[in-house]
Amino acid sequence: MSQFPNDTFETFVPLTLHRRGVQRVTDEHNAHNVILLEGLARAFYWQHLIYAGVMKSGSAIARAEKLHHSVVNELLRLTLLAPDIIDLLLAGRQPLRMNLIWFQRNPLPIEWEAQRQMVKRFEEET
Repeated sequence: MSQFPNDTFETFVPLTLHRRGVQRVTDEHNAHNVILLEGLARAFYWQHLIYAGVMKSGSAIARAEKLHHSVVNELLRLTLLAPDIIDLLLAGRQPLRMNLIWFQRNPLPIEWEAQRQMVKRFEEET
């Protein structure tokens, strides 16, 4: 993690992905959902643009990216995930059915403990 002059932080997560069938993996134990990780990365990038004042809103980002405003707003919700859940996603240890489409189609609880319970329900289903 590095700190910028304006007291913001940046985290770099090094990943080397290899293809195993249709999955991209880093080792024998973790299978990263690349589409979900890309959505998460976009969400945090867009959040940074809003906080830095480069963009005024999700709608402004949608116009600039030529996307429907709902797509941007749905992805921006990913920035509300609990840090330990983000770590789970980055490590490739998320439940198989927890994917980007699920996050786009289902409400995300704001409370982190409720989010953790949501992850547990996913794990119980497998």
